[in-house]
Amino acid sequence: MKTLLLVDGSSYLYRAFHALPDLRNKAGEPTGAMYGVLNMLRRLHKDYPADYSACVFDAKGKTFRDDIYPEYKAHRPPMPDDLSRQIEPLHEAIKAMGWPLLMIDGVEADDVIGCLARQAEEQGMQVVISTGDKDMAQLVTPHIKLVNTMTNEVLDEAGVEAKFGIPPALIIDYLTLIGDSVDNVPGVEKVGPKTAVKWLSQHGSLDKLIANAAEIGGVVGDNLRKALDWLPTGRELITIRCKLDLPQMVTDLVTQPSDNAKLAELYERFEFKTWRRELEAGGNEGAAVKPLAPIGDLFSAAAVPDRQFETILDQASLDKWLLLLKSAPLVTFDTETTSLDAMQAKLVGMSFSVEAGKAAYVPLAHDYTGAPQQLDFAAVLQQVKPLLEDASLPKLGQNLKYDKHVLANHSIQLNGIAHDTLLQSYVLESHRTHGMDDLAMRHLGVQTITYEQIAGKGAKQVPFSQIGIDTASEYAAEDADITLQLHQVLYPQIETDDKLEFVYRQIEMPLLDILYTIERNGVLIDQAMLQAQSHELGQKLIELEQQAYDIAGQPFNLGSPKQLQEILFGKLGIKPLKKTPSGAPSTDEDVLQELALDYPLPKVLLEYRGLAKLKSTYTDKLPRMINPATGRVHTSYSQAVAITGRLASSDPNLQNIPVRTAEGRRIREAFIAPPGSRIISADYSQIELRIMAHLSQDEGLLSAFAKGEDIHRATAAEIFGVQRDEVSSEQRRYAKVINFGLIYGMSAFGLAQNLNIERGAAQSYIDRYFARYPGVREYMQNTRMVAKEQGYVETFFGRRLWVPEINSPNGMRRAGAERAAINAPMQGTAADLIKLAMIAVDGWLRTQKLQSKIIMQVHDELVLEVPDAELELVQQALPKLMQDVAKLDVPLLAEVGVGSNWEAAH
Repeated sequence: MKTLLLVDGSSYLYRAFHALPDLRNKAGEPTGAMYGVLNMLRRLHKDYPADYSACVFDAKGKTFRDDIYPEYKAHRPPMPDDLSRQIEPLHEAIKAMGWPLLMIDGVEADDVIGCLARQAEEQGMQVVISTGDKDMAQLVTPHIKLVNTMTNEVLDEAGVEAKFGIPPALIIDYLTLIGDSVDNVPGVEKVGPKTAVKWLSQHGSLDKLIANAAEIGGVVGDNLRKALDWLPTGRELITIRCKLDLPQMVTDLVTQPSDNAKLAELYERFEFKTWRRELEAGGNEGAAVKPLAPIGDLFSAAAVPDRQFETILDQASLDKWLLLLKSAPLVTFDTETTSLDAMQAKLVGMSFSVEAGKAAYVPLAHDYTGAPQQLDFAAVLQQVKPLLEDASLPKLGQNLKYDKHVLANHSIQLNGIAHDTLLQSYVLESHRTHGMDDLAMRHLGVQTITYEQIAGKGAKQVPFSQIGIDTASEYAAEDADITLQLHQVLYPQIETDDKLEFVYRQIEMPLLDILYTIERNGVLIDQAMLQAQSHELGQKLIELEQQAYDIAGQPFNLGSPKQLQEILFGKLGIKPLKKTPSGAPSTDEDVLQELALDYPLPKVLLEYRGLAKLKSTYTDKLPRMINPATGRVHTSYSQAVAITGRLASSDPNLQNIPVRTAEGRRIREAFIAPPGSRIISADYSQIELRIMAHLSQDEGLLSAFAKGEDIHRATAAEIFGVQRDEVSSEQRRYAKVINFGLIYGMSAFGLAQNLNIERGAAQSYIDRYFARYPGVREYMQNTRMVAKEQGYVETFFGRRLWVPEINSPNGMRRAGAERAAINAPMQGTAADLIKLAMIAVDGWLRTQKLQSKIIMQVHDELVLEVPDAELELVQQALPKLMQDVAKLDVPLLAEVGVGSNWEAAH
């Protein structure tokens, strides 16, 4: 049976704001309500796995209830400014987490939730409504229950009766009698919960009570009779409307993949540091829901064997397990550590499993008061080291790149990595989450012990070394056991498909070791240069701030959306272009970019924001990220984040350094080679356009690339009907925007905006492009059709790229999915190519026994640190190695640059 999870966002918003302390970031922005709501949402999907879900908020403006009763909610004070400031970023974060977010004009969140709940119930679904609003109890049925995440209260039919003294069917009558002071809905004067329950229990319903009103004695009886004319109106206001015509159907409410880049930006800004670290450690906050196969078809949850978990505290037990490990066909291994930072983490213990249901935990460094005697740390490592370093003994784990780093911190080289369930899940379903807890529930039907359950949350969270060994052992042994069980479910699905097997075996698994090496290598940073750049940026920011004051005619906080709204749309009288979900004029980057074409202040603000981000994210932060032990900065590469197969870089994020501005490019100057070495940058040229030519088999594109022509000049000549040597720089620029825009699904409207031309002219250019390159149009049409039929598209190498909303009844979502389907094979193939290039280059460096090393991978580029003595050899070999990883119907081209720093190598 499918499940719908609905969250009453408005209810939690106010409760979180008033319940939590006045939390703020360093910039003074309030964060408490955001933190409370997001924390609740993060838990909900884990606690209540659902096929469909949505977070519902009240839309701004009046509803039908205001028409019925103009005094409805009239006593509510205006929303506090500190709360209203949090709404827009909260909505951004919720959407970035992948939650469908609903706000429907003219009705309240309660009504939206009621309609969807009843719709789901009629379709045979179970419904979970997460709310703190007592009015929602009227919706409870055998198939609909309420949960209050902030109090852990669960209300099914029996729970409602236990709490209110009446069944859910009488809740509307009950609320009508007692009224709702919060919404300014009067009830019967002096009638409270006890009287209401007594009356309804005696008479059976409000209608029967009204019919017998003359018999009710005392003052409350008089009050009831005075209220008889009002009660029908009161009941109409209290009743949640469940038969409205909503723009969304239940089946539209599919969770989307999380936008981790956006989440990282928001978590960084609002200083949700733990969540940011989780993202950097490879977490993913959202998941599109499209199961591989029914759980029962793969692995019966009822068939999970009885657990035999052991805590190893003596030498005899360790000896027994060492023998088991030596003879096992596959050893499952996991570490428990002191930190999520792989380069700094130290062992607290390790767990092993060799068969489903059987696992052991070796505690090594639990140091709480009263902790039992543990085996000697150094002695245990000495005994397990030969096994862990034995390349002939196959190892299995979940995110073993992290464990490999941890062991390296103790001078142990983990070899023989055969399988990784994180990567198995990613290859099978890149659009979903790949955390072990989620995988266990999804594929095994098992609710695992979570880290927060044993260690606590937030400021009260204790380090793993302080957790009781019995509890730690159950948790750690379960990790190893579940990982093995997941492998038994996931890997057979990969084995049955040659293309998926290739992606897993020949791309993702070899890459794990290479990424570990690159992360370990790190990159040298010129700290003094960055500090000088920070100072210069600070001076420019002061100048830009003064410019903004001069234009506005007054000082204001450039980081305050509210003050910016007042200046732009109030004092300066600029017409707003769009509104935020709360109804305020938007000042987001898209709006400012459009306004900057006509007004000076938005242009200054954009420049200010860009430089401020450079300063805070890079010139200020990079020097603080230098590892004191190595003197280098060590980024972390996540393999299992981007749906397209691209790597994600974090701490620092090397992929987001802007290179279109001089200031952004200067930051790359601080990435330097040590004395006696140089930086080499090798970049695939126009890789996605070449892939488009191959996939579309368009004769014009194939011919242009085969002849080595400038593809943008060739396209301009075709579109504008001129000879190639007559193409102007402006025409080439237009062609470049069209070439890249169309492979990203750009519409005529988007092209018109990008080129600042009329939409008719933009459409004319697109029409001429497709007339000259008909194979591209045919590829796009065929790709849409394939995606609709099977729910995914594939890269050249067979990587599956899922597009869950490709058949959505929602037109905008479906169109977005179609654009993604067209572009995904190109982005995904480019990702596969650069990964294969990393494998080829790393293999060549090892074979040649060179000192040169890969230190970064950014987009379609590899960056190496090369000793001067090896420079000529590497410079000659690198392009061929990259170009020969695959044979497409167009030649691949890799361009190589050399310099003393990263920027100079371009």
